[in-house]
Amino acid sequence: MLIVTAMFYCGNIKSYAQDDEFRKAYENFKGQAQKEYSDFRDQANKEYAEFMRRAWENYKTLPAKPKPIEEDVPPVVIKEEDKKRPIEDTPVIIEEEIEIPAPAPQPKPISPIKEKDDESDRHSFALYGTKMSVRLVPSQKITLSKLDINEIVKTWETLSSDKYNNVIRDCLELRIKHQLCDWAYLRLLDKLSSSFLGEGTNEAELFKAFLYCQSGYQMRLAMANNHLYMLYASQHFMFEKTCWQIDNIFYYADNCDAEQIQICEASFPHEQAMSLFIPNEQILDQIKSANRTLKSEDVDWLRVDVSEDENVIKFCNDYPTSCIGNDFMTRWAMYANMPLNNSTKEQLYPQFLSFFEAIKNSFEEDGTDMRNYAPVCVDLICHWIQTAFVYEYDDKVWGGDRAFFADETLYYPYCDCEDRSILLA
Repeated sequence: MLIVTAMFYCGNIKSYAQDDEFRKAYENFKGQAQKEYSDFRDQANKEYAEFMRRAWENYKTLPAKPKPIEEDVPPVVIKEEDKKRPIEDTPVIIEEEIEIPAPAPQPKPISPIKEKDDESDRHSFALYGTKMSVRLVPSQKITLSKLDINEIVKTWETLSSDKYNNVIRDCLELRIKHQLCDWAYLRLLDKLSSSFLGEGTNEAELFKAFLYCQSGYQMRLAMANNHLYMLYASQHFMFEKTCWQIDNIFYYADNCDAEQIQICEASFPHEQAMSLFIPNEQILDQIKSANRTLKSEDVDWLRVDVSEDENVIKFCNDYPTSCIGNDFMTRWAMYANMPLNNSTKEQLYPQFLSFFEAIKNSFEEDGTDMRNYAPVCVDLICHWIQTAFVYEYDDKVWGGDRAFFADETLYYPYCDCEDRSILLA
């Protein structure tokens, strides 16, 4: 389109007639491109529906894999008489560096989805305490008269009509507006479908599967015990969730405990498995928690005040524990690389910057080598993290291993060593 437009603009437009001719040509081209995009998606849905009629196979459910049990290592408490002794410089040898792959761009539809010109009413729902809405009306509700393959195919064909284009676009725009990661987007579609068609219904599950598929994500439909399930593929292995392995890819489902399941192996063009990386802050409606003062136990002035967003904590609590490949250590990457909530940064960072400024002024007054400035600042943060939080074992508090995002460590009354390390990072 850019090349064609450039060709038009290279000439001298000498009259309104020529200008009108250009506009007509451009609109014709744009209309033709949109038609080709629409035709491509329509054809993909048609072929998918046809393949769906005959692509069902029986699979045995793989049991949920528990998180590895970590050895309880009690924290080392330094004796009072040893606290003033010089600290020995003991380098830590990193024997193996864990390579964390960069997150891929989020999935997208196989072609741009044309918006329909209508002012339909909106259906409202909530995700992690955040109000959202899409263009959807009661007349667009679907019904499965019975759960069989022909009925599923017929309903998929209904959903593939352009009257559902706006709701797909609205969902994708919500993903952009709220900077939702793949996991949060899946939860958005689940909340939307359940609120529109009834929680736990086959209709809601099929509607969720359609929206997820049309958004570019890899999924498979499945049936068991007269219930329909959407299985979602993941680039990461999730712990404590039953799963199915199809072509060396792990699939997961919400609330499925069937031991045997019938899965439709039909695939959609350019589908992409979800990622559990969280590269951006999840922008949610804010509900502030009570203010918390976190004070070093032995440095009276080293204290900060902070409150957390309750809705961010809801998201963190809902997030599944996972790893990349078979390396359990990679799970920390998902926690450590999630950015702190911006409202938390706005409270926390200025307080630490004031401490750093005081250290800088002290260095300048005493003539201290400024090369020591950054290490002292890092040591200050480390000292605060080590002494301002109450240590407790996950088994005692949570009944099992439970890693924290940085925001959670600032929110909950207890934490352990990896939680502090993630916050420090």
